[in-house]
Amino acid sequence: MQSELVASAYGKGNVKFLKVKKNPSDPNIQEILEANVQVLLNGTFDRSYTHADNSAIVPTDTVKNTILVEAKNTDVWPIERFAAHLAKHFTGKYEQVHGLEITIVQSRWSKYLLSNGKEHAHSFSHDGPETRRTVLTYNKHSKKLSISSAIKDLKLLKSTGSMFYGYNVCDYTTLKPTNDRILSTDVDAVWDFDSKYVPTLDKVFKLADEGLFDRAYNTARQTTLDLFALEQSASVQATMYNTSHKILEQVDEIKTISYKLPNIHYILYNLEWKGIKNNTELFYPASDPNGQITSTVGRKASSKL
Repeated sequence: MQSELVASAYGKGNVKFLKVKKNPSDPNIQEILEANVQVLLNGTFDRSYTHADNSAIVPTDTVKNTILVEAKNTDVWPIERFAAHLAKHFTGKYEQVHGLEITIVQSRWSKYLLSNGKEHAHSFSHDGPETRRTVLTYNKHSKKLSISSAIKDLKLLKSTGSMFYGYNVCDYTTLKPTNDRILSTDVDAVWDFDSKYVPTLDKVFKLADEGLFDRAYNTARQTTLDLFALEQSASVQATMYNTSHKILEQVDEIKTISYKLPNIHYILYNLEWKGIKNNTELFYPASDPNGQITSTVGRKASSKL
């Protein structure tokens, strides 16, 4: 039997750092960025797989060291800029590296308020498990670039303002319709930037300076929070679509936005055995089963006459 190598990539993951940025006018005022980085390289590495020839391999330890040194020597805010910087470095330094995929996961830290109501200059509280993420892929020969960013593990719950009725009913249906229920989910939202607006690595740097990536993230997060809280939700499906539509309205550079919103169930306890009827306040937090609900929303192409 003959075989061939169809695809390959390698690199280093779980490369962690925390960087401190000091205000030039007052070093006591500081910002932090904690990140976990993965870089996967592809290129002319086939012989290392098929002929045990390691001459082209950039060791994964070198990949790790590069991430850390470049994090020290360049601006890592926002993470999209740092991803583009690493892409330019690896594809520029190594002829055998044709392309790569970079994933950066940023932990969420916020400055906290003191009892006097003022924000502390350099003390932070961790807002985990929520993270901000970006994935950048690039090929230096085709010049193909894709970049997406994300919010993951933002846990939300509202105790009313959610309904679910009018669904298909058959002989397998046990769910009762309701016009008042708890709605809870773990937000996983990913938005893809349009290559028309972000065509090159150098353009990523320019847009980072102009604040696009932070604006897109802040808009996506705040819109998610606002519609979740304020909309009288007919279903998770309707709320996620309306949220996506609103984000696309506000950020022209986003091409599509995808949501995964598991429906985390809170089930009313039956306490009739104790003579307690009409319980509407005490729930069982069930982690399983979870409804899995997804969508991808993009811009509708204009019809041509």
